[in-house]
Amino acid sequence: MKPKVAVLFKMKSKPLEELRRYCDVDVLLYPEKEDLIRVIHQYDALIVSPLNKIDREIIEKAGKLKVISCHSAGYDHVDIDIATKKGIYVTKVSGVLSEAVAEFAIGLMIALLRKIAYSDKFIRQGKWESHKVIWSGFKEIETVYGKKVGILGMGAIGKAIARRAKALGTEILYWSRSRKEDIEKEVDAKYLPFEEVLKQSDIIVLALPATKETYHIINEERLKLMEGKYLVNIGRGVLVDEKAVIKALKEGKLKGYATDVFEKEPIQESELFEMEWETVLTPHYAGLSKESMEDMGFQAVKNLLKLLRGEIPEDLVNKDVLKVRPIESIKML
Repeated sequence: MKPKVAVLFKMKSKPLEELRRYCDVDVLLYPEKEDLIRVIHQYDALIVSPLNKIDREIIEKAGKLKVISCHSAGYDHVDIDIATKKGIYVTKVSGVLSEAVAEFAIGLMIALLRKIAYSDKFIRQGKWESHKVIWSGFKEIETVYGKKVGILGMGAIGKAIARRAKALGTEILYWSRSRKEDIEKEVDAKYLPFEEVLKQSDIIVLALPATKETYHIINEERLKLMEGKYLVNIGRGVLVDEKAVIKALKEGKLKGYATDVFEKEPIQESELFEMEWETVLTPHYAGLSKESMEDMGFQAVKNLLKLLRGEIPEDLVNKDVLKVRPIESIKML
């Protein structure tokens, strides 16, 4: 009998076909929590997107579940602690989204400083005289060229952002948990303490994961160090205290904020919506592209199949699960 797998989002067709070669697959498009709880006992494995929150209550009802394969580099939408206690192996993807997310971060940066999203809406309203209206009524439009870009988090995504930002004629400053001498040599990036990056940069880019240590790493106190600067977030929404950011924007302390992620998603209403000149807001899709989604799908499928063959993938998130349930015991292929 083939392993029974549920895919909880719209996966690209080619990786889905690959999965169906080996498993009995149901595609449940973004099920409500109650609906998933009713059926999860049927499945040996799940493939989930960041929009599928797999919490304690869901995992408690998953009697047969052996694997949760995340179709994302992040895995904060899965309760890792309870998954580990239940002997459920959790994997992520890596190296797939770096280029797509970095490209998007640069897009947010340019759109924020050059007011591209605002101007698009402006012209759709039939207001062509942008020079007269924008220059007379609003603050300055700025170039990215010549700015100091501070990158917080110099993993694969941070490095890809640094390469692109350097090509735009910027100076790269960064902070990371460890120094990255390769990127320092490649783009002449300068390593600084965290708060020095905030003080010395014109544009700060968040490329950090969501952890206990990074929760609200940009808070009211640190925003005081960022007066007259721009903030771009392509990491996770919880890196930022949104209320503090809104306050800083209202007071004119923070020049602008571009983000693809929010503290609570999906976001339905926010004071940020009212700040069209100072913000660029997108719905958590920095990594979405035809190419990256297909690559990510294949990697998520590969991780799942590897585990069900009794092999340990490099991107196993919860390595302590091996002490709870030996890898041999979940082999089904």
